[in-house]
Amino acid sequence: MAKRDYYDVLGVPRNASDEEIKKAYRKLARRLHPDVNKEPDAEEKFKEINEAYAVLGDPERRQQYDQFGHAAFDQMGKGGFGGFEDFGGFGFDDLGDLFSEVFFGGFGGRQATRPQRGADLRVEVTIEFEEAAFGTEKDLSVTRTETCHHCHGNRAEPGTPIVTCPDCNGSGQVRTVQQTPFGRMTSTRTCGRCGGEGKTVETACTVCHGSGTVRKTSQINVQIPAGIDNGQVLRITGRGDVGYRGGPPGDLLVSVRVKPHEFFRREGRDIFCEVPISFVQAALGDEIEVQTLDGAVKMRIPEGTQSGRIFRLRNKGIQSLRGGGRGDQLVEVRVVTPQKLTKQQKDLLREFAKAGGAEVPDENKSFFKRVKDAWR
Repeated sequence: MAKRDYYDVLGVPRNASDEEIKKAYRKLARRLHPDVNKEPDAEEKFKEINEAYAVLGDPERRQQYDQFGHAAFDQMGKGGFGGFEDFGGFGFDDLGDLFSEVFFGGFGGRQATRPQRGADLRVEVTIEFEEAAFGTEKDLSVTRTETCHHCHGNRAEPGTPIVTCPDCNGSGQVRTVQQTPFGRMTSTRTCGRCGGEGKTVETACTVCHGSGTVRKTSQINVQIPAGIDNGQVLRITGRGDVGYRGGPPGDLLVSVRVKPHEFFRREGRDIFCEVPISFVQAALGDEIEVQTLDGAVKMRIPEGTQSGRIFRLRNKGIQSLRGGGRGDQLVEVRVVTPQKLTKQQKDLLREFAKAGGAEVPDENKSFFKRVKDAWR
């Protein structure tokens, strides 16, 4: 029989938040737990919702499921993930314990003793337009949580004993039994004395004060690749906060801000710019000098060029982050109309206009007279 969609199992939409998924799971767990629900298929349904939550309740597994569906977990229960009994930390040998955790703490007791990944850190770096085009490197000052160098993370002052926690006998968990309307329930909580570590120190480390970690600011060299765009984020693996109980460190997320350029404007891999030319250059043609990211180059302006025409300079744009070469530079020419002409220049323009058969405006006529003549 084909497996049901995990979102359908929990009764949530595919865009549900983590909190909505957690609430839906808890509601179903209370209703379908075999100690409460005596229907013949209650235990199977209970296992089904736990299987769904084991995937959707974990962001990384949820992303794999959204992309590949059940195929991403075809090996579940066959050794691919150590068997479903270990998948996500859920087991069904003691359904009463799982039920009590839903009501009295929501899995905190079991997860607290596991290795935990360190938190990701986010910093911002500002670079020049040219640095984004060609790549650069920056030394960033980052404050992160690191393992205490004095106690090496064991929380005790060097030379002082570390003993088994007397409250949990080294398990990191404390079990309590409560009488509920559903019967006698056993709940498991993280040990309050050792915080789930299973061990306590007699003399706390004088540097980290028993936490095992310290906050430290250090310089991290970040390589910024050519072609990076404004707003993109670089992930530096393992340079975030240190993990807990042997867990891996988090990552450093570097958000890149690119300063705008006074001459160039970027669109994807292409860059745009405007270049002014004179009326004479536009009419007769010319060879002009255009600034590019690689320096000045010559560009030919053909005769009769109109204002707003765009010329393309191949491979003068931005390098692609994924390879495939550079984009182009698009040059838009703007014909500049002179604002102050000498009498000789005006006379020459009038002669030019007459030679072309164009009407030459009479400077002696008033503005209203010229408008009136134009409407005749």
